[in-house]
Amino acid sequence: MSKSKFDPKQPSLPISYPIHELQDLESGSYYQSFHYPFNKASVPIETGYSAPLPDRRRILVCHDMAGGYLDDKWVQGGTNADAYAIWHWHLIDVFVYFSHNLVTLPPPSWTNAAHRHGVKVLGSFITESEKGSAICEKLLSTKESARMYAERLAELAFKLGFDGWLLNMEVELQPKQIPNLKEFISHLSLTTHSSVPGSLVIWYDSVTIEGDLYYQNELNELNRPFFDLCDGLFANYEWEENYPSRSGSVAGDRKFDVYMGIDVFGRGTYGGGQWNTNRALDVVRKGDVSAAIFAPGWVYETKQAPDFETAQNRWWSLVEKSWGIVRKYLRTLPFYTNFDQGRGFHISVDGDQISEATWCNISSQGIQPLLEFADSSTNPIQLLVDLKEASYSGGGNITFKGSLEKDTKFMRRIYEGEFILSESLIHFFYSVKSDSNSSLGIVLKFTSTVNKSMSVLLTSQGIMDDVSSAFTKVVTTNEHKGKAPGWVINEGAIEMKGYVLTEIHALCYRPKVPPREMGLKSRPLGPDHAAVASSTDYFAVLGHVTVKTSNYKPDFPVSSLWLVDGEFINWTSHPPQDSRILSVKISWKLKEGKKFVFQHYNVYVQKLPKVADGNQSTASEHVQEYLGVAHVNCFYVSELKVPPSVSSLKFIIQVFGFDGTNQNLAESPFYQLEVKGP
Repeated sequence: MSKSKFDPKQPSLPISYPIHELQDLESGSYYQSFHYPFNKASVPIETGYSAPLPDRRRILVCHDMAGGYLDDKWVQGGTNADAYAIWHWHLIDVFVYFSHNLVTLPPPSWTNAAHRHGVKVLGSFITESEKGSAICEKLLSTKESARMYAERLAELAFKLGFDGWLLNMEVELQPKQIPNLKEFISHLSLTTHSSVPGSLVIWYDSVTIEGDLYYQNELNELNRPFFDLCDGLFANYEWEENYPSRSGSVAGDRKFDVYMGIDVFGRGTYGGGQWNTNRALDVVRKGDVSAAIFAPGWVYETKQAPDFETAQNRWWSLVEKSWGIVRKYLRTLPFYTNFDQGRGFHISVDGDQISEATWCNISSQGIQPLLEFADSSTNPIQLLVDLKEASYSGGGNITFKGSLEKDTKFMRRIYEGEFILSESLIHFFYSVKSDSNSSLGIVLKFTSTVNKSMSVLLTSQGIMDDVSSAFTKVVTTNEHKGKAPGWVINEGAIEMKGYVLTEIHALCYRPKVPPREMGLKSRPLGPDHAAVASSTDYFAVLGHVTVKTSNYKPDFPVSSLWLVDGEFINWTSHPPQDSRILSVKISWKLKEGKKFVFQHYNVYVQKLPKVADGNQSTASEHVQEYLGVAHVNCFYVSELKVPPSVSSLKFIIQVFGFDGTNQNLAESPFYQLEVKGP
């Protein structure tokens, strides 16, 4: 039986997809798609990055992952816990979502994750082969047609919330078409800049100013006219050692707008790519221009040993070592992270596991830690994001495991940034789950305008004098049990007005108080930790970190202030148990048109049973079944099985704030739907 043709106007699980035909770009038919509202990025680029790119060498990463639109096409999330993801955003300035389709629209999950880390996201426009030539005939037929299609592309970037375009015209053109091609590039740059602040249009080194499809592998007089009309050149990969510096000379004061292509698969690329990608980066750095890394998914696609996470961390550590530039997060408070990679084996809220299903959704990525890749033989304690270990929020954590001698400490950086502290009192929160003989503190490093530096240790347990003396100040946190067993929440406050928070470190140490006196800390962590620990074994899990001002309080409007509605309601039967199957799109907004912005929404369903007269409600009536997460103000419930004993369904929308807090389910907006009989 053949698959039915995809009809974007018909309700179905929301997906991201490209535009294949020029006529669809012209007509704007994408905006009539059922999927369009789900595909809007919800995370604006982080404050400080909406401006033009910094005046330094940059790294552009071109995704090109096995054709694109794989696990990441499922806007509400997929089921593959081993899905591809990127988490080394601190090394990236621009991310391009690329595929060999005419108009490649970045899935909102990539835009959300990148924007959260201050990285700009571009879609791609490509013409290739005979079909591409025919498209160019129409696209470049007149000056007006060139301008019209440029405006359609600029509109897509604006409406979907990404930051511009990579243009790749890989076809032979006639000399008479070149003036209209230049008009297309120029008008796309102007209109995109106008509608999306800080946006970029980058030209791929393919067709020349004479119309020949002839890769130059550098910036020169044959592609310079296109470079002059936009924000940069992505040079092809087959360059030689002197090409980067030669290109920089041609570019002059725009040398950082030249991105030398490096194919990680190694196809014709300098140094051979793969585990030698850093050789090409060394040459680009020496030439003092920028780099364009193509297909870093090579690590994933070729199943590099020993596993994806380890191999990816090792590969990007070579990039970091070669390039030497680590972007610091420029952020305003509140700062919150749960270390979520956007994939995993469970989902937790406040330490309670609400789902045991495998999942992937890069939109859910928290701010990623800057963990150094280190050899286990030279470090007593290993730091890793362990997706199978306990999570306080979402599906991530930082797990610390290894050995630690008494009266010693182990400290590692987890964040670098620039958080300007204008308020007098700053509050810090972090959650820990640890073995009884393992303690975990947080070290904050500050600088002031007079270059005075301070290091402050936040800790809940007594600490040896020789350890505490290494810090300017030690703040004892208030420690209280979390809502879920085993988790301990640490809270502290400090006055640092006029300072800038520049680094966050984790400190592993042995508690001064004997373990038997530390009731909060005794807990097993499952079968892997069932054996009696030796005196040097160390194990702790960091669940989240929050930094916020004393006056920041999330405002969760109560249920009565929301309008929640259902549409595209579809009931079908499921024999032989007489169950019903429901699909419905649920949307929500505040009454009176009030604006609202929240981090995300968890969606649950309560299946309310039929209750005979005089009977009490059952426990099952109060069970909230987790359905998924929404990053826009709508969610599609697809083929929900409803047993015959259920009379109505209550869909609950739990609101989450930017400081990681969430609305009580009893006060959350909801939509109630009576079960429709056969």
